[in-house]
Amino acid sequence: MLDNIKIENILFLDIETVPQYSDYNDVPKAFQEFWEKKSSYFREEEKSAKDVYQRAGIYSEFGKIICISVGIAVSKTEERTFRLKSFFGDDEALLLKEFKEMLGKYYNSHKGLLLCAHNGKEFDFPYIARRMLINGIKLPKILDIAGKKPWEVSFLDTMELWKFGDYKNYTSLNLLTQIFDIPTPKDDIDGSMVADVYWNDKDLQRIVKYCEKDVLAIAQLMLKYKGEELVKAENVESTTQNKLL
Repeated sequence: MLDNIKIENILFLDIETVPQYSDYNDVPKAFQEFWEKKSSYFREEEKSAKDVYQRAGIYSEFGKIICISVGIAVSKTEERTFRLKSFFGDDEALLLKEFKEMLGKYYNSHKGLLLCAHNGKEFDFPYIARRMLINGIKLPKILDIAGKKPWEVSFLDTMELWKFGDYKNYTSLNLLTQIFDIPTPKDDIDGSMVADVYWNDKDLQRIVKYCEKDVLAIAQLMLKYKGEELVKAENVESTTQNKLL
C-alpha cells in the first residue's frame, strides 16, 4: 500500500494544545463541574479536579490549540527537501482560519492530498475539526469526513500503520524515532510540558520549534516505513523561524 503513496502528496502535521485557562480558579463554574465529571474517569481518588486541570488540554472541549505545524516534502532537485510552516498564537480562531486557508490551497493544487500525523486519527484530526466548529469555522473538505467511506478519508496515521491491525498496541513517536535511529524531537521539551511552558514561561517560540521537530520526525518515520532515505538536516527549512526571530 505505501508503495503507491508518494511522499510529496502527504501533508504532515502536529498540533500543540493547552487548557483554555491558565488557572483552574478562572474556569467558569459550569465548566468546573463538567471537568469534575470528566476527570473522575482518570484521576486518582486523593486528587481533585483542580489537581489534574493541566491535563485539560488533551480534551477539545476543555482545551485549545496554540500551534499547528505542517510540513511537506519537495523533490525538485536530486536531494529531497522538507519545508515547514507553523500557525500559532493566543488567538485560536485566527490560527485555525489561517490553517484552513493553507489547507484549501494545497487540497486544490495537490491531487490525492493526504494528511498524516502520529496518532492523528485519535487526536490531531478530530481535535482540529472540533475546535473549528467551536470557533464557528466551516470545516474544509478534507476534514469533513461525515458520511464518507473509509477509503474516501484522506488520513494517514504513523501510529496506526505501526499497529499492523493490533488495536491494543500504543507506541509513542519518541520510541519509534529511537527504534529507527531518527533524531528525537523530544530533545528540549515533551508534550507534558507544553502547558507549563505556554502559561507560566510564556515561551510560545519554544513550543513552535518543538512542534516542527515533531512534524519532521513523523515525515522521517514515514520515509523509514517506505524504505526510503531520510531527509538530510541541511535540506530542512522552516518559513516560520524567520517570523520568530
